[in-house]
Amino acid sequence: MDEKIKNTECCPPFDPAPWDEKIHEWNNKLFVKDKVCTFFFMPVNFGRVMIRINKKIENAGAKIQDWICLSDHTSKWNMDLYLAVDKEIAGAENVKLSGKFLSKVYEGDFKETGKWCKDFIAFAQTKGFNIKKWYMWYTTCPKCAKKYGKNYVVIISQVE
Repeated sequence: MDEKIKNTECCPPFDPAPWDEKIHEWNNKLFVKDKVCTFFFMPVNFGRVMIRINKKIENAGAKIQDWICLSDHTSKWNMDLYLAVDKEIAGAENVKLSGKFLSKVYEGDFKETGKWCKDFIAFAQTKGFNIKKWYMWYTTCPKCAKKYGKNYVVIISQVE
């Protein structure tokens, strides 16, 4: 096991360089999808959902790719999760994403999310892109963010 990962709480350290102000071309990038209940956008059962998804992934002998876990806040009461995996998972909803995706990394308290979203819209416009769909990637749990001293959040959007 990678020494860097072995010495973590539960989330590996995040390197923002490959994700900050970058374009990614995905062609049928494979994810498993699940749902998290939220209360005014705050996750309620996130841990239980992650345990459930991880068990399915482990049982299939699959791996999470680059620890990517995208969140799609569909309402104040629901958030869809997409975990990047290296193969299809039986008994799970398998989803493939394709297209051009723009990403930008933010760091700080979650209360800054509204400010980050406004900044991301402006950033995408300066690059000449229209946002079709966007996701939030909370790169570490609160415990690991505290341990590492950084709370990185990546906004990733499909653009045209």
